[in-house]
Amino acid sequence: MARKQSDYLAALLSDEEIEPNASAAEATDIAAIPVVPRAERARGTTLLGRESALARVASGEVRQVTQLLLDPARVRPWPGNARSYTHLTEESCRELIDSMIAEGGQKVPAVVRRIDGDPDHDFEVIAGTRRHWSVAWLRAHSYPEMHFVAQVVQLDDEAAFRLADLENRARKDVSDLERARNYAEALKQHYGNHMTRMAERLKLSKGWLSKMLKVAAIPDAILDAFASPADVQLKPAYPLAQALDDSAKSPAIRKEAQRLAREQTSRRNGGRPSVPAADVIKTLLAAPEADRVRPEPKSVFSRHGRHMASVQSSNRQGVTLRLHAGSGATRDEVLDAVRELLDLLDGEGKGLRP
Repeated sequence: MARKQSDYLAALLSDEEIEPNASAAEATDIAAIPVVPRAERARGTTLLGRESALARVASGEVRQVTQLLLDPARVRPWPGNARSYTHLTEESCRELIDSMIAEGGQKVPAVVRRIDGDPDHDFEVIAGTRRHWSVAWLRAHSYPEMHFVAQVVQLDDEAAFRLADLENRARKDVSDLERARNYAEALKQHYGNHMTRMAERLKLSKGWLSKMLKVAAIPDAILDAFASPADVQLKPAYPLAQALDDSAKSPAIRKEAQRLAREQTSRRNGGRPSVPAADVIKTLLAAPEADRVRPEPKSVFSRHGRHMASVQSSNRQGVTLRLHAGSGATRDEVLDAVRELLDLLDGEGKGLRP
């Protein structure tokens, strides 16, 4: 732009007034510049600003971001996200729901991409699954005017995975196990089973990623021993995953996991507290040694790895059980152990006869 044009533009954009005590020379110099009324200057500023903005978009310096107000029913969750959509509840989203009510809607847009071939949906959520669930819940509960605010982007599956993972890293409600299994699936789908490449793309330590993938391999039958899969955290679960790779230890761990799963179900049905994750892992890791030294007759161990109840004898005269002191078990846990032993004897044809 020429110097004169530049000066003129500067004058148009300037809001400075001529001071009353300005010198005659200064007044003359200023008078030489055409005076533009404020309204016209404002209009000129707006037009120039729009022209400049359009030029920056056309040049690629600035990208336009499209935000839409969507019906959440027309948007589906992306299956590649680590967050389990089916496990979202009013309780887990309560804080977000209350925030949307207080602010009159969703303030932070989610990230979605367009999809084809699905007559029931037009978009899928890449980042913002909880926001999608919360808006859908609000629309079904007295807030039909709520819209799902989303930014539309064009992403392939690998880029979508990286974006979703970046958001989930900051979320405490996405468990280590969910992320681990998400990584294991992504390793096959997006990185051709090349862990080094995946670690580089995600900017993660290769050692840390290796541990996550190891935890992801823990079978569901073992996870049933926990009150919830969300209780499985990387640091304590990694030694368990390693132990399961040991053919000498794995059978005992799997057997103990089945017993713990039954106990968790019994506690849940009885309205009693579940066995904590730390105690579950401790008991599972101790199972191989406990199985090696476990005496006959049959015994049931507490969550602390100590004898809780055992069969002393089973014959025509009846069944004799021993309830061990110092097991750390509650009365209800001991009664559950008695039931478990009686069921075990019934299964072997050695139970109480009517």
